[in-house]
Amino acid sequence: MNTHSPAPAAQPAATRNGGQILVDALRIHGADRIFGVPGESALPVFDALHEGEKGVRFVMCRHEANASHMAEADGKLTGLPGLCLVSRGPGAMHATVGVHTAWQDSTPMILIVGQVPRTTRGREGFQEINYVRVFADMAKWVGEIESADLIPEYVSRAYHIATQGRPGPVVLSIPEDVLASTGAVVDAPAFHRASPAPAASDMARLRDILQGAQRPLVIIGGSTWTAEAAGKVSAFCAASGLPVAAGFRSQDLVNNDLPHYVGHLTLGSSPALTERVKAADVLLVIGDRLGEITSKAYSALDVPAPKQTLIHVHPGAEELGRVYNADLPILSGMERFADALAELEPLESGPWTDWAHAARAEFEAFQQPPTRTAGFDLGKMILHLREVLPDDAIIANGAGNYTVWLHRFFRYRTFGTQMAPKSGSMAYGLPGAIAAKLRHPERTVVALAGDGCFQMASPEFATAVHYKLPIVVIVVNNAIYGSIRMHQERHFPGRPSGTFLTNPDFAALARSYGAHGEVVSADADFPAALARARATGGPAIVEVRVPSNQLTPDMIL
Repeated sequence: MNTHSPAPAAQPAATRNGGQILVDALRIHGADRIFGVPGESALPVFDALHEGEKGVRFVMCRHEANASHMAEADGKLTGLPGLCLVSRGPGAMHATVGVHTAWQDSTPMILIVGQVPRTTRGREGFQEINYVRVFADMAKWVGEIESADLIPEYVSRAYHIATQGRPGPVVLSIPEDVLASTGAVVDAPAFHRASPAPAASDMARLRDILQGAQRPLVIIGGSTWTAEAAGKVSAFCAASGLPVAAGFRSQDLVNNDLPHYVGHLTLGSSPALTERVKAADVLLVIGDRLGEITSKAYSALDVPAPKQTLIHVHPGAEELGRVYNADLPILSGMERFADALAELEPLESGPWTDWAHAARAEFEAFQQPPTRTAGFDLGKMILHLREVLPDDAIIANGAGNYTVWLHRFFRYRTFGTQMAPKSGSMAYGLPGAIAAKLRHPERTVVALAGDGCFQMASPEFATAVHYKLPIVVIVVNNAIYGSIRMHQERHFPGRPSGTFLTNPDFAALARSYGAHGEVVSADADFPAALARARATGGPAIVEVRVPSNQLTPDMIL
């Protein structure tokens, strides 16, 4: 998460239209880019964004769903609200998926929608939708701005709500005539994020509980982290000999090479790790909500009173006690908690040493690819990525069974390198990779996508070409919706339905854009293909054709 040095608030301004007031307000709060698809209901905003005149760049996308996922990914990378600008009606509805991802992933994000003029509201005007009702269950706040003079106030409120407590998305609806109207309103100052801190008495009790444990386990996850905060927590756990597991898609919060890291509570995770969660006598959960995936469908801990002594640290008060009653709930932002933890004396050597070593050994054994495969060995492909990519390379992925190989066999070594949706949304990998490369042009960025996953976002490859972004997209092509087929085989074996895919030649698609594309059918050929793709200096697709009957690393039809 990056800190920002917001621009100073503007002096009392001359008369400006609503679009100019909006862009000035965003800039003051630290915005430097907006993702979106242009629409006529927000023309004054696009005029204010002309050639980045206000210091805010508009990133033109091909579909609002992908634009909203880029904004969400940018929010993950910076800790500031990712911004998405769309037109009313269909544009806003397409962008809904990114709002849902931001909600489930606890990512700060602001979606700005150009609304119908005030004079036509309530008449079912062209593309009219009531956004307050539509987004009520997936946004922290939905506001409709009634006057150009209210824009600075509403934008300031949006930034504060999106970033404080448990972060999440905010939706601002601005009628077309409000954006076109003029005002001489004074800009609001840059927002300041408030973060709760743990009480000294709670930290003392936390240490006492851990020191008295026999089988402690730390689970780290969620958002609002910084590299420094994650490092301080990892250092305390290492010094105390505490085993650390990552919550769902939070693997980059601790260096996976370190001996106290014991695995990832995810889809297809190690059964042995799940058993260790159940067998632990003390669980220190830092930042994670203990949602359905991390908690293994709420089976690893009893609801509402776990058998394990539970210490639950979270920045959102509404999450403490929501599902599980903690023995010690601590309301705190991750930075403040990490600072307090770093001030504690590490634990004295305890009876959990063998427990922690055994957990690490189980993790390392689980990372060995099975010897039996149906053909192309995706485990070897992921191990090669693990070996050759820089430690700070950003890996983006969407949803599908191909992610089981990635999460199981890859090792994340640096904070901010896992770009993955906790919402489980398909079509995230390519937009996430584009946002990451725009934010960090100096870093290697690789996207992994299944064939079905990629095709939901494939128009955005044009965006990568347009902005000359050297990302490598690995498309795992098994010609089926693999995760759904897996569930079909478990519940209705031998009766596949609606899961076969007819695919294009993905490498030829890349070449049609003037980019690099090639097909790999044998895992032995992948290293050279990856090297060629990385060497092009531009966007590239490596299509990996794998057998459709290899559903997971351990499941072959």
